[in-house]
Amino acid sequence: MNSKTDIERLENGEASQGKDLIGLPGPDADLFFNSSTVASRFLQAELELNARLRTLSFGKLVRYTYNPLEYAWDTHRCYVETYCQEGQSVLFLGMNPGPFGMAQTGVPFGEVKAVRNWLKITGAVGRPADEHPKRRITGLDCTQSEVSGARFWGFFQQLCGEPHNFFRHCFVHNLCPLIFMSESGKNLTPPELPAAERDALLSCCDSALCQVVTALGVSMVVGVGKLAEQRARRALSEAGITVRVEGIMHPSPRNPLANKGWANIARDKLDNLGVLSLLTR
Repeated sequence: MNSKTDIERLENGEASQGKDLIGLPGPDADLFFNSSTVASRFLQAELELNARLRTLSFGKLVRYTYNPLEYAWDTHRCYVETYCQEGQSVLFLGMNPGPFGMAQTGVPFGEVKAVRNWLKITGAVGRPADEHPKRRITGLDCTQSEVSGARFWGFFQQLCGEPHNFFRHCFVHNLCPLIFMSESGKNLTPPELPAAERDALLSCCDSALCQVVTALGVSMVVGVGKLAEQRARRALSEAGITVRVEGIMHPSPRNPLANKGWANIARDKLDNLGVLSLLTR
């Protein structure tokens, strides 16, 4: 019988081999996580979300589901413990991972070069139990760049210089940690799922977002893209959490406007929101 705790198995990367982790923070997790820190409360909320997501099922449209909060827990935890801290006032919120970003690195908008070279994230990345042959997980060795992530982190690197200058005020998170693919390997976003499956999924993610916002104590959530902005506004309002919700354009190459100069558009919007001044002083 395997007597390892879920936390030990996550630390050892065993989730990547398809092990069934409960993910809920029980007594062992309470000992492992010091709940007095923002980072530990954030990670506990994510483990709880993992447990809820594991109870969901998806129909024929979704052939593959990856959860980097399991197989890439090592690098994700490195990101959270390094950069999630007291005093942050702004949470940038994406929707869900891309196949060459967070799916590979465990970091939101996690384009590999940015994660490895600027954020200096380290750790082992395993693999999901069932992989699409065209969407293999190679972790920090992935050679394909994600345009959205390169634009997002590249913008803040140019603006802030050092990661500390960004993270002393801001943190970055995804509403949903799962990536969905069809039989062909086509990326499916949560809004593209059948209504019942989408609603069950987003209900879990909404609850987790409320936990995260409460744990962080931020005063503003900035949705990256309309979908994330709208979902955050709805979830936080329904939960009675008083926080300002705004949005910036998503840097996706599928957005023609983003291809015409996303950095300038984002800069102007962040200036209007009063966020730019936090990052440049």
